[in-house]
Amino acid sequence: MPNLTSGPGLFSPCTKATLPETGSPTRNERTDHIAMKLTSAVLTAGATVALAASVVGAARLRQSARHQNERKEALLAQTQLGWLTQLSSDAKLAELWKPEGMETENYMGIVAANRQICMLSLRYRLGFVSPLQLALYAEELMDTAVCRRYWAVFGELRAREAIGDVVAERFTEALARAAEDHPADRTASV
Repeated sequence: MPNLTSGPGLFSPCTKATLPETGSPTRNERTDHIAMKLTSAVLTAGATVALAASVVGAARLRQSARHQNERKEALLAQTQLGWLTQLSSDAKLAELWKPEGMETENYMGIVAANRQICMLSLRYRLGFVSPLQLALYAEELMDTAVCRRYWAVFGELRAREAIGDVVAERFTEALARAAEDHPADRTASV
């Protein structure tokens, strides 16, 4: 009958040394067996360290990519805020860009309101504003008539722009809720 305890094992190259039928393993066989176990342990530890290092490396790459996206968003927002600042302060420029039928001064005020909304949006997107704070800030913005005018004119456009961007959708929903819940809007519709 074959000896099932001898020879290589299924998961480990070092199993019990071949035992002669007549007695215990020789000293060389025991030494070889211990060396094989030690080698397997060292290889296993090395593989574990390598796996841990690759997991940490992957997490670092994801974090770096997230920070790169945040820097890009901040740069784009800076460009947009600069443009909105020019439009809200230069009547000749605002005259060129205003929607038909809208007074230039009214458009400049609405653009200034958009600038405030964009700043809040950036802060929310970058994680500096919590959802509860967002609701509070949205209410504060809608307490100003110019922000409510902006929302009445461009709120639907902002909602369409936000489709597919979960963060932008949440932001837009918070502003829409604040605009709908504002007492001036409720009394005007009664």
